[in-house]
Formats: sequence, structure tokens, C-alpha cells
Amino acid sequence: MVLDHLDIIVLLTGGLIFLLVLITVLISIFEHEKLAAQRLLLIAFILVIPYIAAALPDYPWKNNVEWVLLGITVLIPLFFFIPVGSAIEQGNNIPSAGYDERDIMFSRALLKQGTERFDEYYKNNPGNRDADDRFRSEPGLLSENASMYHPYFFPAAESCFNTIVNLRDHTDGSVAGEKAETDPARVTEFIKNMILQYDAHSVGITTIKDYHKYIYYGREKNYGRPVENDHKYAIAFTVEMDRYMNMCAPYAPTAFESAKQYLNSARISLAVSAFIREMGYPARAHIDGKYDIICPLVARDAGLGEIGRMGILMTPKLGPRVRIGVVTTDLPLMPDEYKPDLTVKEFCTYCSKCADVCPSRAIPFDDMKDHNGVDKWQLNSEECYRFWCISGTDCGKCMAVCPYSHPDNIFHNVIRAGIRHSRFFRKIAVKLDDIIYSRKPKPFKMKKWMLKTKEKQQFSNSTI
Repeated sequence: MVLDHLDIIVLLTGGLIFLLVLITVLISIFEHEKLAAQRLLLIAFILVIPYIAAALPDYPWKNNVEWVLLGITVLIPLFFFIPVGSAIEQGNNIPSAGYDERDIMFSRALLKQGTERFDEYYKNNPGNRDADDRFRSEPGLLSENASMYHPYFFPAAESCFNTIVNLRDHTDGSVAGEKAETDPARVTEFIKNMILQYDAHSVGITTIKDYHKYIYYGREKNYGRPVENDHKYAIAFTVEMDRYMNMCAPYAPTAFESAKQYLNSARISLAVSAFIREMGYPARAHIDGKYDIICPLVARDAGLGEIGRMGILMTPKLGPRVRIGVVTTDLPLMPDEYKPDLTVKEFCTYCSKCADVCPSRAIPFDDMKDHNGVDKWQLNSEECYRFWCISGTDCGKCMAVCPYSHPDNIFHNVIRAGIRHSRFFRKIAVKLDDIIYSRKPKPFKMKKWMLKTKEKQQFSNSTI
């Protein structure tokens, strides 16, 4: 059998496709995604079969078949990445007012039965009492009686939060007496790069709107007081949560990683606010347990992402696998323009993987609905927090399985580019993620150093 030039081109094309998929196999192995690597290897062999079948045997209309196969090979990538179909229409995403911090689960969890604050809150909000009594009947977040208790990771996470408590008195401070002469564009560029040098992943700036701010404080000594923050600008940034630790969700490693990144974002916020005050301008760091503002909304309007199905910020290259830090200030800065990326919300509409794996069934499966004038998915925060109190961890299962949470590398960024450009690819990408990574992927096995005993990690369907 003699191969002509067209046969060789077809075989080389098939070989190139095989090689490209093989590279993704190696990437998956490096990412500890063994199941994905196995499935991609099988896909590689399946994809190369048509090229071999078209080029090697002799049969009628062979050249026509080969040209059609080459044409399909070229057209499919173009079809995926050339803009095809517009995204869903933007609904109203601007709240009419801020939110009362006393109503968030973290504030309600701090209420102590028998206290005046406890009685007053449930007198004014009787509808929250039953749900709150349900989570109070469970062991509690980071409790040694929780179902996923870990003798090392739980104290490690607690130590991070205790350190943050010690930092709360340093979120604000005295301002240098003389204002430095600054050019808004130049100082904005400097601050952004400084934050990235502190190992943040992304940073943006927005002017502060009323709906960014809490209406009333809901924690500690300021409880019940109106929020007074007249700063003009907010600097928002994200820090990355380690992929492997997060993929252990909902077990203890992800609780420690979450706490560690809250501490990391606090560290950066405090340093940046102190720098601005040294420049002669007021600045306040917003850290865990001491917020004036609603971080996800600020970060969204600073151009760092969109609010997705699970009700938290979805960043372009890490999805929800981030923690957010914010500094507010009057230092003149250059705000970033918020450009809604409706492809993220449309992808969430097709996906709902986070809802499928949520142990508490707190994430809605249906489409966005109007909630107090805003079109969004409404998380059942009471049931979500109740699972935290049962497991002792802050779960993170939704973050772990989100297709946007894959590592920030060329393979996954090519997929993200296809999702942004093509409605057809957005639908296909959901199915591809299920095929390659499974619809309900199991948690990563803990590494040797993570285990609390020498026994192998055991997974219980009743807990996840």
C-alpha cells in the first residue's frame, strides 16, 4: 500500500490531535486528576481512529472522505471559538440598598441564648428562629464533636481566625499629617502592582456605592450601630485557595486552607491600608469579622468577576476558588470599569454542578429569580451553615467541583476562552467537564502528612 500526500496529511493531523490530547493527559496527572487522565487517554485513542480509518485502507471515494474529515477538523475549533450566539440578557443586578449585617449567618451564630441581644434579634426576626435553632443543635464549626473533626487541621484553622481577631484593632489608624502629592493613574498602578507582589491573584478598584455597604453592624462592640464609611474608593483583590487542599472538600484540609487565605487577605489589606495612611490619606482594611462592606459586590464592581449560582464571586481564571480582601480609602484613584460577563451566568445556568454536589442542598437548581429587586440565585444560607455545624468544616464542595475552579494554565484557559466566545461551546463544556472529571467527583485523598492517623482516609456517603 502506497500513501499519497493527502493520506500523510490526514495521518499527521490525527497524530497532532493525539499529541495535543496526550499533553492534556500529562497536565491532568500533574493536577492529581487520575480519573481525568484515564478518560482523556481513552478519548485520545478514540479521536485518532477516524484518521487512521480514513487514510490507511483503500476504498471508493477515499479522497472525498479525507477532505471532509480535514474540513471537519478545521471547522469544529472555529465553531467553538468564533463568537456564536449572544449570552443571556442582563437582569437587574444592582441592589436598592445595603444589607443588615445582623442578618448574616456569622452574626446570628454569635448570638447567645439568654442575652438581651439574642432576645431582641428574634423578637424582630421571628422567622429566623427555627432555622437558627437547628444549626445550634449541631456540634458547631471547628468543634471537636463534629463529624469531620481533625485534631491538627481544626486547631490550625482556629489559630488563623484567632490571629485575625488580634488584627481587628489595626484595621484603621492615624493618618500622616501631610498629604503626599500623587498622580491618580500612577499611584493606582503602583498599588495594584504592590498588591500583586504580596501574592494576590487579581486586583481592581471601584467607587463605593450605597449598596456596597452594610446598613448596620452585626458583630462585636459595634453591633446594631449604623455603618459610617464615607470613603470614596474601594480596592478589591483576590487571593487563591490551594487547588489540592480545596479538592479535599468537604474534609478538614479545605477548612484550614479557607482560614489561611482569610488570614492572608487580612495581611495584605492591613499592609495596603497602612501604606495609604502613610501617604496622608485615610484608609481602612476590611478583614474577617470586621467589615463595613459586602466584599463580593465590591469585587464584582471592581471588575474581578461575577456572582454565580452559589452566590459568591466567580473570577475569570480561578472561579470561586478565592478569598477577597478590600481596602477603602479617599486616596484619589482610577476606578476600573465593570463590564458584565454574562457568559459566566449563562454557564452557571447550564451547569448546576455545585447544586448537584451540595451536601445540604442549599444551592438552587432553578434559574435566577427576583429577590428583593435583584435577579440572582438565592442560597439557602441556613441549611448551608447547618452542614458546617455538622461537619465542623466550611465545606467548600461547591468551589471544588466548579468547572471554573480548574487551575490557571493554558489548557483550562483555552476552555475558558471557548466558553466566553461561543454559546454552543458553553453547553458542550458542561458535558465535557462531566465526562472528563465526573458529574460528582470524589474528594482528593489526603496526603500522608494530612492524615490524623496512619489509616487510609475513609469517605462516607452519609457525610458528603
